[in-house]
Amino acid sequence: MIRIDFDHSYARELPDAWVAVAPDAPPAPALLYWNAELADELGIAAGQADADELARLFSGAELPQGAQAIAQAYAGHQFGGLSPSLGDGRALLLGEVIDSRGQRRDIALKGSGRTPFSRRGDGKAAAGPMLRELIIGEALAALGIPASRALAVAATGETVQRERPLPGAVLARVAASHLRVGTFQYFAIRGETDALRRVADYAIARHYPELAGRDDRYLALLQAIGERQADLIARWMHAGFIHGVMNTDNMAISGESLDFGPCAFMDAHHPDTVFSSIDHQGRYAYGNQPAIAQWNLARLAETLLPLIAPRDPAGAVPAATEVVEGFADRYRERWLAQARRKLGLEGEREEDLALARDWQTLLAAQGADHTLAWRHLADALEGRGEALAALFADPEALAPWLRQWQARLAPRTRPLADIAAALRRENPLYIARNHLVEEALAAASENGDMEPALRLLDVLRQPFAERAGLARYAQPAPPHIAAGYRTFCGT
Repeated sequence: MIRIDFDHSYARELPDAWVAVAPDAPPAPALLYWNAELADELGIAAGQADADELARLFSGAELPQGAQAIAQAYAGHQFGGLSPSLGDGRALLLGEVIDSRGQRRDIALKGSGRTPFSRRGDGKAAAGPMLRELIIGEALAALGIPASRALAVAATGETVQRERPLPGAVLARVAASHLRVGTFQYFAIRGETDALRRVADYAIARHYPELAGRDDRYLALLQAIGERQADLIARWMHAGFIHGVMNTDNMAISGESLDFGPCAFMDAHHPDTVFSSIDHQGRYAYGNQPAIAQWNLARLAETLLPLIAPRDPAGAVPAATEVVEGFADRYRERWLAQARRKLGLEGEREEDLALARDWQTLLAAQGADHTLAWRHLADALEGRGEALAALFADPEALAPWLRQWQARLAPRTRPLADIAAALRRENPLYIARNHLVEEALAAASENGDMEPALRLLDVLRQPFAERAGLARYAQPAPPHIAAGYRTFCGT
């Protein structure tokens, strides 16, 4: 029998923030994927478990010993409109474990059936969206971007009805926590200040323990969350990643990427890129993500006012506003620091921001592939600029920027070969290309063939090192596929 040393600090310390729910028992659970490396990291002793047992335990057919299945309560702004009571409509937290680094992490099921928060939803998930969450989470983690990850994906043996009938599945998701801006909003909307304070204190103890005991800890919490979000969004932007649904209920307090629905990586760089089938106005377009993160931070700030200044919440507005307005500067600093590494720049110069922004503008104007353009800078530095030039509609437009970049690199302390090698360690060759993701999902969903998904995962786990025989994994989608590409949330 598999052994997991569960704790339940969320359930224990926040009794008003959840309801107990039993998962639906699937008719024919079957294991599609098991992340043995992550299981080891979590201290899960699964050595004696076979695929059938893992399928039962992580599909909801049975609960692992010590698990306590609960649906978490939260609110959220969805596309700008406030929903006061969302909650886990198709997810259940099983408990927490302490991993090999001493970090507390959640294990939850997604797609395990209806809860009191399901509203008109069926609480189920299709195999394709759950495998997408697996692939995107692993891709982000391999790029060094904080993200929730998949421990397991299990087919349920039942059909879920979406635009068409699809095979059902359950995802076992691991996250630093599932605390969200919406968790704070849930209690703030109701005026339940004591419960709100417990949530804030729990968030501090779990994610920002250095703030515990400070008189200004709630304002400092807002500042700390903003800093993590600034770093996270800067990493998304450099990777060309588009989350797709940056609602406040999807903004994790931990600073981790969470809830991958209609998400994708860009091929051609353009700030207006949108992949979500439901984002008709482009609210969550690639170029809007920093501003949306700041907007979400402002919503969090509103919930914290009664904690920052209990006797005069309105008096806390200037200090909270200063933190929120400072987000743009924090984001810019983190984006620029990452850009300097991706451009191989030594030291800091005032003109670096303009150089990096001009590069982004050039990519957009020329329709260049985001990932390959950054990657082929190393080749251009070594005098082999053909691959980079081939990405541009007008290769001559590239020359002025290259001259500026090379002039900035000129007073260097490292050989060009060393800078080029550093660039290849910063700029990936392999990302979760949309056409390859769709190919893998279709094979698994329609034919029960997991091999394309497993091959793709193997490639994505080493995104920086070029390997023989993997050229197709580095190529953008054909234009006729990329032009109309859309992703779906799976509900």
